[in-house]
Formats: sequence, C-alpha cells, structure tokens
Amino acid sequence: MNEVEELYEYEALRAISVPTMFVVRTERPVVVLGSMQDRELLVDDVEYEVRRRRGGGGMVLLQPDDLWVDWWIPADDDRWRADVHQSSQMVGQWWQRALEDSGLETQLHSGGVEGDESLRVLCFAGRGPGELFFEDRKLVGVTQWRVREGVFLSTVLHQGSSDYLADALRERSPLTREAIQHHTAQTVGLKEGESTIAFLREISGPWTFRQLLLTA
Repeated sequence: MNEVEELYEYEALRAISVPTMFVVRTERPVVVLGSMQDRELLVDDVEYEVRRRRGGGGMVLLQPDDLWVDWWIPADDDRWRADVHQSSQMVGQWWQRALEDSGLETQLHSGGVEGDESLRVLCFAGRGPGELFFEDRKLVGVTQWRVREGVFLSTVLHQGSSDYLADALRERSPLTREAIQHHTAQTVGLKEGESTIAFLREISGPWTFRQLLLTA
C-alpha cells in the first residue's frame, strides 16, 4: 500500500485519557482514503492533497466549512460501547437530535454496511450504521477506529458536493457520479452550522472540547 500521510496523529490520540470532542476545519480540500484503501485508486494528477484516516469505509472529500466533528471516547467512559454498530448509532443519534433542533427530520441507518461494492469505494455512495439520510440521500457520514484505549468516531456533514471524487478515481462505474450525489448543509437549508455543533456538544457531553485546523 502506497505511503500516504495520516489525517491525524493517531498515536497521540491513544494517549488522551479524557473524553474529547474535536471540531475540525481544513484549510483547503483534501481527499481522505479509508484505512484499507490504496493511493492507486486515484489518478496520478489528483488536484488536492491526499491523506489517510484510520477507520473503515470509503474515501471522502473534506472541504473548508464542512461540519467535521470527531469524538475520542476512552474505554473507561460510560459512552464507550463494545459493539461496533452501537457506537456508530450512538453518534448518529446525537447528530439526529441536533438536526431535529434545527427543524430537520432525518432517517438513521440502523443496519450494517450496504450498497453496491463497486461504489462503496466512496463513503457517501454507501450506507453504514449510524449514518443519517434525508430523502434517501446521505447527509452525515460516520466512521470509527477502535483500539484498546478507546474508540475514535469521526463524522462529517458536507457543505458542498463530492463530485470531484468521481473524476479523481482511476476506475469508475457509469453509476459513480449519481451514487455520490449526497445532501449537504446547503441542500437541506441548514444555515446555523455553529449552533448545530453547539447543541451537538451539549447533548452528547460532557467533553474536553478542542478546535483544530488541518493545514496544507
């Protein structure tokens, strides 16, 4: 598997002893591969930086102003769940409540991973536990990384489209572009993203709260 810089300093995360909520912004768009994905999935002349996360699922395009929220839950915290699906559903329920507070009714996917395997190379083209949908299109994506010290749950609600990924794939299906059409904060009329995150923090807490900026 080709070397790609990791999205986080994951070993430093493992040393955090307190439950921590991260709200992250990226300075510029970045293509993020899933933990088991190879850089060779992408064309050589990718327009943006490429990073890799630890955690399952397909690739995502993270862009400035996305609502990118992550949680580190130590294994001795009451919110730690042994069951993988329960952990994802828990954060999905937090997001669902926060969006309801903004007047938006969403559907929580409570089943396992679903979708055409040839399309699941892209996170937002499939379905996973805890992910939220609006009018049958994905709105909030969820992934997780589990180690003995705890679980790291990563979520994103995009501000814009992920169409670029359809062009960045070395091999693509005729269905790829349609499959990646997901909802965004703009398409569902979510205007108060900061208020949504503040409510999300309140209902899921208490947390140590950190704001991070991913730089080029």
